[in-house]
Amino acid sequence: MNGEQPSDLIRSVSRALRVLEEVSRADRPLSVKVIARRCGLNLSTSYHLVRTLCYEGYLHRRPDGDYMLGSQVAERFHEMLDAFERPPRAAAVLRHLAAATGHTAYLAQLAEGRLVVVDVAEGPRSPYLEDLQAGLETAPHATALGKALLLSLPSRTRRGVLTGYGLRRFTPSTPVSVEDVEKELSGLRPGQIVEEHGQFREQVACAGAIVPGTDWAIGISTRGLSIPQIARLRLAQAVRDLG
Repeated sequence: MNGEQPSDLIRSVSRALRVLEEVSRADRPLSVKVIARRCGLNLSTSYHLVRTLCYEGYLHRRPDGDYMLGSQVAERFHEMLDAFERPPRAAAVLRHLAAATGHTAYLAQLAEGRLVVVDVAEGPRSPYLEDLQAGLETAPHATALGKALLLSLPSRTRRGVLTGYGLRRFTPSTPVSVEDVEKELSGLRPGQIVEEHGQFREQVACAGAIVPGTDWAIGISTRGLSIPQIARLRLAQAVRDLG
């Protein structure tokens, strides 16, 4: 949830979204009784909501009567990604970066104070990071992508982004205060390649840089805490290719 509850909140819409959230979080399809219990709704209301969501395509009813997400959720997801107007050739540059380095390459943007991963090209020398996948919000204070973008912002705006997202501790190395992040960024200049070592995931390092003149950042991740020099050079070249 974002901000304070509006005075004109439409509770039926809020309940329907709660149902979608619970079904999406579950590791298996859910029955209506389970949905009702998890959402704190009575059974009759839950039946009305899931039938409506099924009719609209946001839930799918399996033959056994349990419910899973429907195809319209995927449609909205792809439309959301398409709404981000990626730099020209972004997908090709990411694929080339991943192929040239063997490391997974990412494209991200700050949107309304949130760091969103917009595109990913997987590489075999990087671990799979479930929180760094296309369409997901991630942590600006603990990722190289986020720090590269934060570095380009005025101090007051940067502080607003950090406090708005919260400074969750992912590992023992994660900075957990605005002052910690500011101190880390103080020795860097906008446009410089930013690195983090074990702050987002233990035994994983990331490097990122903003594309000059844009609000986009490109990054890579590595298995282990060192970032090969050739990977840094390839990343810098990818930034120039997009800039």
